[in-house]
Amino acid sequence: MAMARRQHITIFTTASLPWMTGTAVNPLFRAAYLAKAGDWEVTLVVPWLSKGDQMLVYPNKMKFSGPAEQEGYVWRWLEERTGPLPRFNIIFYPGKFSTEKRSILPVGDITETISDEKADIAVLEEPEHLTWYHHGRRWKKKFRKVIGVVHTNYLEYVKREKNGYIQAFLLKHINSWVTDIYCHKVIRLSGATQEVPRSVICNVHGVNPKFIEIGKLKHQQISQREQSFFKGAYYIGKMVWSKGYTELLHLLQKHQKELSGLKMELYGSGEDSDEVKASAEKLNLDVRVYPGRDHADSIFHDYKVFINPSTTDVVCTTTAEALAMGKIVICANHPSNEFFKRFPNCHMYSTEKEFVRLTMKALSEEPIPLTEELRHELSWEAATERFVRVAEIAPATPAKQHPSTSQRFMYINPDELKKNMEEASAFFHNTISGFEAARCVFGAIPNSLQPDEQQCKELGWRPQGL
Repeated sequence: MAMARRQHITIFTTASLPWMTGTAVNPLFRAAYLAKAGDWEVTLVVPWLSKGDQMLVYPNKMKFSGPAEQEGYVWRWLEERTGPLPRFNIIFYPGKFSTEKRSILPVGDITETISDEKADIAVLEEPEHLTWYHHGRRWKKKFRKVIGVVHTNYLEYVKREKNGYIQAFLLKHINSWVTDIYCHKVIRLSGATQEVPRSVICNVHGVNPKFIEIGKLKHQQISQREQSFFKGAYYIGKMVWSKGYTELLHLLQKHQKELSGLKMELYGSGEDSDEVKASAEKLNLDVRVYPGRDHADSIFHDYKVFINPSTTDVVCTTTAEALAMGKIVICANHPSNEFFKRFPNCHMYSTEKEFVRLTMKALSEEPIPLTEELRHELSWEAATERFVRVAEIAPATPAKQHPSTSQRFMYINPDELKKNMEEASAFFHNTISGFEAARCVFGAIPNSLQPDEQQCKELGWRPQGL
């Protein structure tokens, strides 16, 4: 008897290391832990940027001469954090960086990176972002099942821009439209993301195993009655106002008197670093600002309290990391933090008065050691179990039988009608996304319908039209 073919899971994402952004790191861990958890063949598909864009995006002017060099960097980074894991495939699609959106956008039809024989399950990390300007094979036609994972609260960011509420209104409808026509199911990491068709809320992210190890070491120190947390409060995050710095400096400035004695250190790099530093220097509190560094760095191990008032995140990775390290976390009572409510070291405030009270209380008490069960909840193993469950990707299900055509004359099947409407909608999107003028009106990067000669050469592809 012939053996059943292994299912193939392809994860498409919008960023790659060394850009330390959530959509570079989390899909990489998802691919690694899916390869470890099940009998699947796993491929991670990430954007390739030409040198000019690499200079704009990657830290410390890091450059790669070709995809193989960047792939080597990604494997080294992953293995340093997880140790040996089952191998999966990494392939690249052509991307361009939009300075206006601060995002990488796909160029050409990226469904072509996977052969039809392997087109079983597609996971679109940031499905709206990957499909806004998609022109080519329809995702649902190419893949048997398409799962979207919504990472970013785009509406919250857009609202903070000029004419933000009008833009947010349009974007909300466009996001709903594209996710509906291209995804069978959408996973929203928290209720902080917009409602989209066929979606379910579940946090399918975990923390880098290094943070769990740091937490275990701290637990050991506490159980041996050693002093384990010497430092006070800190915050780490990309230094742009929208990443919680607006809220944090407002709270510190308004409540300087009640918070006297608070010593706080902020770590981050970003476009607003100089302004954040200048605002912090005006306070009568001991607030110091330092450049960003890796959250697993030993400098952070001894801080006791992590203060994170950000409400633009969907599920804040640094909050999960701080909890894994055994710290007390002060954060806003907001849908993005719902997952953390079960952790006894997570204290949520709904008012400014409560923020002050919880902060001062946290500085005078010790964290509660994490139970094994809660530590597991933060891990990528648990996140992968949740993902497999809500995405309904195991076990493989046989293709649905199409209903017999000998139905009553003129009977209109509502499912068939819905499918036809969706087909028409997808056809319309495909048509307008093929016009350069229409693409540019909606914010696409000019000439991104096909990869240019330079990118084809770097990727080892045959240029279009040859």
